[in-house]
Amino acid sequence: MEPGRLTVHRRVALLPALALALLAACQQDPPAPGPVETEVPENIGSAAQPVEPVDAGIGTPMEERVATLGLLNKRNNLTQDLEMKPGETRRIGDVIVRLQACEKTAPWEMPKETGAFVQVFVRGRGENADFGSVFSGWLFKESPSLNVVEHPIYDVWVKDCAMSFPGATPDASASEESAE
Repeated sequence: MEPGRLTVHRRVALLPALALALLAACQQDPPAPGPVETEVPENIGSAAQPVEPVDAGIGTPMEERVATLGLLNKRNNLTQDLEMKPGETRRIGDVIVRLQACEKTAPWEMPKETGAFVQVFVRGRGENADFGSVFSGWLFKESPSLNVVEHPIYDVWVKDCAMSFPGATPDASASEESAE
């Protein structure tokens, strides 16, 4: 037998060791990348119309409300909570989310509803691609299928709208939310 050549029996004997080494290498997943906020392009950021709230005299003024939106990147399964005030625009990678308004029914009203008027822009393919609108409308926490952000990569949904109402005690609204 020539030096440096393995017999068939020796090759077969090395296969289980090679398979175990490959499996061990496959199980070491690299750390997942985190979402990174970047600058909003001027043509989208400057296009934001100031929110002109209709003041019914009930609840927190629109400019003082804070909505919590969920953002999912389906490609890498990364989710991020965005806390935004009405009129605010945020960019995370290739997606821009603009919040125009958020509302919540008063504690004494039924059914309980939490909603937000949201606009979503996504950058097209290519290095110099522009952002295009993929959604503009109301999203509701209790009815996520009523209006859906239909995009193959990104999903946006309402988690909460922080606001208060006169006469409602903070303890009462906290106990109602925990009962949901």
